[in-house]
Amino acid sequence: MKRLVVVLFFVAGVISGCAQNYFNVPAENFAENVRLLGIAPIFIDDDSDIIHPQKDLLLPIISDLNRRFEPLLARKLQSTGNFYGVTTLADDPRQLFSTLMSRREKRDDASIEYNKYFWKNDAIGSYIKNNHIDAVMVVVISGLTKNSKIYSSNLLTSLENNFNFLTMTAQILGSDGTVLWEYPNFRRQLLTYSPLVNLQYPDFSESEANLSRETAVRFKSPDGIRRTLEKKKIDLLFRETQEPEIYGKFFDDMTSLIKHSVEKKAPTVSTLEGKQPAPAVYQPQKAIEPVNSSPTTLEPAAPIADVPQSIPEPKSSSEIPDNTLTAPEEIVPAR
Repeated sequence: MKRLVVVLFFVAGVISGCAQNYFNVPAENFAENVRLLGIAPIFIDDDSDIIHPQKDLLLPIISDLNRRFEPLLARKLQSTGNFYGVTTLADDPRQLFSTLMSRREKRDDASIEYNKYFWKNDAIGSYIKNNHIDAVMVVVISGLTKNSKIYSSNLLTSLENNFNFLTMTAQILGSDGTVLWEYPNFRRQLLTYSPLVNLQYPDFSESEANLSRETAVRFKSPDGIRRTLEKKKIDLLFRETQEPEIYGKFFDDMTSLIKHSVEKKAPTVSTLEGKQPAPAVYQPQKAIEPVNSSPTTLEPAAPIADVPQSIPEPKSSSEIPDNTLTAPEEIVPAR
């Protein structure tokens, strides 16, 4: 009997988890109002808690990686089927961030530490209107120092200390500045959130070599951080793919919290009026054959003449009128 009760609770938990709404608004409203989604350039908060001694070399590397992997996020969002179109927006990320961002708060919600961002409603509304979209997704990479426990490669040694990280947060904002969805997402049942990359590491090798009881904390090199973020994902057959492991993991986590089972209505002309972002997936349309409006009159067939016994010789090219040698008019397909 007890086992049956446990099973019933498990099934109820699974069902409620499948029906979870990860939006800050009813899922039906989100599906109806957000048809065209724009992705702002991935921002870097230079003024956040990034204490790397080579920060001036690190930030351009992160900015370059962001630009390279933005199309991957757009493709993953388009594949959810929740949007009519998803497009990346070409702007200078540093200037746009200073224009849109209002303030930042370091938060500790449900034992999850992260940087929460607030935006200027008027600036967000103008940005959405000027780009002819329904909502904009903003992704921010920022620095954060927090207490963590890091293990050595053999898992036999660990060090608990304050480490400096790069973190990634994201929000989808409506035209009035309303936060429609956010990441990390606190509407999920199991709250998980990990940093993008650790900027520091405990030097266990040095402490072991010197038989020291203290382990030094060092900063990773900018090139080492770049190689870590560029590392490719390995598939089930242990083959290297073209997708970056870390960025891909975060993008997958985000899209899993956006995809929902709400039935979407086909967009109407009034809904899409004045909004022409480039769809991520192009689907060619079938050409419409012209219809003859005038009725066709069927005439009786003429009698077939007797076939001549001998076939006359073909005329020479000099005897053929010039108009018969003209090439047929080229038919240009409609675009």
